[in-house]
Amino acid sequence: MSGFIKNNLREGLPYPRGAMWDGKGVNFALFSANATKVEVCLFSQDGHTELERITLPEYTDQIFHGYLPNIGPGQVYGYRVHGPYEPEAGHRFNPNKLLLDPYARAHVGELKWDPAVFGYTLGHPDDDLSFDERDSAPFVPKCVVTDPNFDWHGQAARNPIAWDKTVLYETHVRGYTKLHPAVPEALRGTYAGLHTKEVLDYIRSIGVTSVELLPVHSFVNDSQLLEKGLTNYWGYNTIGFFAPDPRYAHDRFECLREFKEMVAGIHAAGLEVILDVVYNHTAEGNERGPTLSFKGIDNASYYRLTAGQPRYYVNDTGTGNTVNLSHPRVIQMVTDSLRYWANEMHVDGFRFDLGTILAREPNGFDNQSGFLKACGQDPTLGSVKLIAEPWDCGPGGYQVGEFPPGWAEWNDKFRDITREYWKGSVPATALLPRLLGSPGEFDHQGRKPWACVNFITAHDGFTLNDCVTYEEKHNDANGEDNKDGSSDNRSSNYGVEGPSDDPDIQRIRARQIRNMLSTLLLSQGTPMLLAGDEFGRTQNGNNNAYCQDSDISWVNWNIEEKGQSLIRFVSRLTALRRRFPILRRGRFLTEAYNEELDIKELTWVDAGGGEIGPDGWDGTQCFGLMLDGRAQPTGIRRRGSDATLLMVFNAWSDLVEFKLPPTIDEQWKLLIDTNISEEEEERENQIFPSGHTYGVTGHSFLMFELEPDHHS
Repeated sequence: MSGFIKNNLREGLPYPRGAMWDGKGVNFALFSANATKVEVCLFSQDGHTELERITLPEYTDQIFHGYLPNIGPGQVYGYRVHGPYEPEAGHRFNPNKLLLDPYARAHVGELKWDPAVFGYTLGHPDDDLSFDERDSAPFVPKCVVTDPNFDWHGQAARNPIAWDKTVLYETHVRGYTKLHPAVPEALRGTYAGLHTKEVLDYIRSIGVTSVELLPVHSFVNDSQLLEKGLTNYWGYNTIGFFAPDPRYAHDRFECLREFKEMVAGIHAAGLEVILDVVYNHTAEGNERGPTLSFKGIDNASYYRLTAGQPRYYVNDTGTGNTVNLSHPRVIQMVTDSLRYWANEMHVDGFRFDLGTILAREPNGFDNQSGFLKACGQDPTLGSVKLIAEPWDCGPGGYQVGEFPPGWAEWNDKFRDITREYWKGSVPATALLPRLLGSPGEFDHQGRKPWACVNFITAHDGFTLNDCVTYEEKHNDANGEDNKDGSSDNRSSNYGVEGPSDDPDIQRIRARQIRNMLSTLLLSQGTPMLLAGDEFGRTQNGNNNAYCQDSDISWVNWNIEEKGQSLIRFVSRLTALRRRFPILRRGRFLTEAYNEELDIKELTWVDAGGGEIGPDGWDGTQCFGLMLDGRAQPTGIRRRGSDATLLMVFNAWSDLVEFKLPPTIDEQWKLLIDTNISEEEEERENQIFPSGHTYGVTGHSFLMFELEPDHHS
């Protein structure tokens, strides 16, 4: 075989990057600004036997390339890259280490933590300046040439849901179906399992629109976790930006097809797929980390190295290294990856982990950074949802509201203030802007309220149930003496740490969960729900379950009646959000009087039914927000025709007699009272006359709709 393939070697092309099959053979193209030679290594199908090494013959514009006829999909390969081993100059080339292609569409095999996977000799007195000559090939994953053809059965590439109708649902491919009784046992925890009909029917039934998946890009388990019998469950440790991780595939050799089938199935259910993506760092760690791909291909180009000391890495991510998005070829790799997932895999959008990193230049965060400019002008990326986690661990890393137009951002201010308001530890005035889409952060440059992604919980931190059950984190299972995870949880246990049989404690916990869900799903902005919060899922007080591939993280579908009741409540909230466009306006609502239209879009109401002025907030913890349905819906100066709504928030522990605002020929219809149990639901939809005094229970939320009074 060897002579035949070598003798047929051709020059190939420097584009596109990666190993691309054209029906007759494969073109290999790899960027490296500092390498001297690149060999492509072909392996047996099981990845165990290296069959041949072929030097890529051409080097054009910093791209090594060559074309091999008569090989195709299923061919297992990797690279060996030659060049200077000068860590103190930022170069760590070591051809003894088999490297993953940054553009590989599929991976096979898993990383085995052996000393051979390091470019230097572990335990050597010269540490990472030493040079290791062992072959890493037996211990590292390999790349696979893929066939890009897939029959989407005429399905449109994407079926985007308008931002104002979007309700995000954050979950984990494995954890969501690992215990799901309707999913065939062999498919639980896989891409195939996630598009089981019963699973998708349920997701649709609760009124969410967009499934946001924790990382599915191929990633690596950290050695220190494996030594403790744990794993990198969340997957924020990427090594392949084009390859879906095979550990989530029912059939690992059909991983790519299975992923596309999952996307097609989710789309067929009328839902979107959003991927959580980690372009801020890779699994190669710092100077003491393994050499798996980028470090051995061109360390000085792919990573931010310390100025004046390029042996060391800039660590704005807290994980050892930072991807160098100031380099045009690295920007190109990331945008190529995004376009690949959008165009070839039909993904509808992306949530960028530690998004601030992507906007960093050597001088710090810059919302005109090369990467953000590249995204901003890209026709594909302009048509998908882009959501930033707008912070990182570096200096000046907190940037909520500072991303450019077109981006949405996670708003942790909404999370923190909502939790604190309902437990009574911040004044009501702190909550007001959060109910309106945080205009102070987002109302500029034509950005819309949807740019503000509101959430109360996410994968990182307590579940909503645990926010009202625990005051302290309980991370003992993580093996870090409970030192990991945040101690700043803004949670309350209402008298007992952990589950309680006390009916009073159970009642206030249940009410507070409903209060926070109501605040989340009925505020302006884009809501994000953490999967399982809709039925009170618990992690037993673990607020950092990143390493728990266990019952702690898996969604428990054995839902008791209390949880079923909460599911029905969440479905009602999402239905109200759909029914009343005033709750998801494309313009920031304002309390200024509009003389031309003779309306105030919103009014803050006190317990006496009157308007609260700027000086009337002292000590107020119970207030109303009235949204006038006649508020101007668009930039055209005309009245809207939506319903007028009144929301009442009471963070006091005591009952408040609240007078419904006076109206002419109209009455108030009760839509929600979080103090009403399901058995008493007939009390909802009751009609109350204008000026009626309603007893608002302590720690409760209400919503009324203004209706014509047919009796007047």
